[in-house]
Amino acid sequence: MKEAGDKRICIGILGFGNIGVGTYQLLEMNHSHIKETSGLDFEVVRILEKDVDRPRPVQVAPGLYTQDADSLLTTPDIDIVVELLGGIQPATDFMLKAMAAGKHVVTANKAAVAAHFPELRQAAIANRVLFRYEASVGGGIPILNALTTALTANRFIEVKGILNGTTNYILTRMAEAGLSYEESLAEAQAKGFAEADPTADVEGIDVANKLSILISLMFGERVAPEDIPTVGITGITPKAILDAAADNSRIKLIAHAKKTAAGIEYNINPMALPLSHPLASVSHEFNAIFVTGDGVGDLMFYGKGAGPLPTGSAVMGDIIEIGKAMAKNSAYDPVVPGGPLK
Repeated sequence: MKEAGDKRICIGILGFGNIGVGTYQLLEMNHSHIKETSGLDFEVVRILEKDVDRPRPVQVAPGLYTQDADSLLTTPDIDIVVELLGGIQPATDFMLKAMAAGKHVVTANKAAVAAHFPELRQAAIANRVLFRYEASVGGGIPILNALTTALTANRFIEVKGILNGTTNYILTRMAEAGLSYEESLAEAQAKGFAEADPTADVEGIDVANKLSILISLMFGERVAPEDIPTVGITGITPKAILDAAADNSRIKLIAHAKKTAAGIEYNINPMALPLSHPLASVSHEFNAIFVTGDGVGDLMFYGKGAGPLPTGSAVMGDIIEIGKAMAKNSAYDPVVPGGPLK
């Protein structure tokens, strides 16, 4: 472990796709600003990546690339491992191995976090390291940090939000341009907002992963993504869009969870929201999350839910938080943020 007073923080990145590039780009772009404001010198010293020849908007020294995962996960010169591979495996095993080796872990991987949330958090506690995953839910929106810091005195009552930029873009274009679902999807794919296989987005799987994480943090209960009743947007027709408009409403894919006397209710469904509702005006690839706490009341978090730089901003925020804790010899979670999972 790095001692207090050592201000150089060495980072290893697992995966150098869009989010990895965005994280690296933001660090390079604002390196002097980050160093000045944090008092720490963050440096990417190794990147696990097979496709080193793919064109990228950043210049990376060839010597940084490796195909040996253990050179990031177990060697002593890496302080923080940033997992940006995506998918549940081998990402989860890599994160657990890094923590077992005493390394702090940051990830944007909502599928792995949702699938193994208790295991990953417990591993961080057992190994006295920090595990942070801000970018896994809202892209550049700092929702998780707010829930576990400034709002932690609240008992949370409800969360409702638009948690997927792809589906929101499709529904926006159907409403504003009169396009069909298929036309809107093709446009989203052409602009890079949707994958070639958009199933995880349009069927609500991505949203279920994110809502599972929010439920765990806000209500202290573990609900697996596959156990959340979920309806995607593939069945939304132009007629449904027009009918909603005639009723002064807009259709949005809404994730919802609420604490009741009987327990927690949760679901993901397309909903026709009145135009007066703040979520109805959230358009294109933007996300928005409504949170209700018993002390603070209603809060809304709004911003870009995807994209290399916005998501990289959340990743770098976690990295900087860990670096500051390292500098104070307090880089571990003595208790589980949000309370024990039931």
